[in-house]
Amino acid sequence: MIIKIHPDSPSGREIDRAVKILQNDGVVIYPTDSVYAVGCSLRSKKAFEKILKIKNINKKDATFSLICDSLSNLSDYAKVDTPTFKVLRKNLPGAFTFILKASNKVPDKLLSRRKQIGLRIPNNKIALELVRQLESPLFSTSIKIDDDFIEYISDPELINEKFGAFVDACIDGGMGGIIPSTIVDCTNGEFEIIRQGKGELIN
Repeated sequence: MIIKIHPDSPSGREIDRAVKILQNDGVVIYPTDSVYAVGCSLRSKKAFEKILKIKNINKKDATFSLICDSLSNLSDYAKVDTPTFKVLRKNLPGAFTFILKASNKVPDKLLSRRKQIGLRIPNNKIALELVRQLESPLFSTSIKIDDDFIEYISDPELINEKFGAFVDACIDGGMGGIIPSTIVDCTNGEFEIIRQGKGELIN
């Protein structure tokens, strides 16, 4: 099922449709400020396990991001010192994934063996509105054609053709990007770029 949402002015009705799916253990594909992603509610273990099957990966090897709409409740999900918080504030919303140590409020069953999370606040109105209306972060991972070649699909209709049968909805928010987010590891007190993507880090 495709849900078309205007990228500049997400309508309440269509956002509501997507949020209701997420509230009922659903999985959706949605746009970000980098590439299209697949996500589910942080509260839904059932949907999380469904994404693992879609991606054909083991939970212990999974690399998921936590999609938030602001830094206001960051301490609920991650352990962040003051210097790190300042860097996050300078760069978010933006095309970054910041790797942080997970707080004990994040369920262990939803974490990889490293007990880390990737934090994202994408500069995309659809993604942010989904999180606001859901009142919960999204567990999220990017959509790839093939993990070996890391090729991304930017056309939502093609994304729906390839993955629509495995998810509950595909949000068409216009053409997506093909450059993923920049990944920054903050777990060792430094800011190590482990993948240079769309975002240019400001220290």
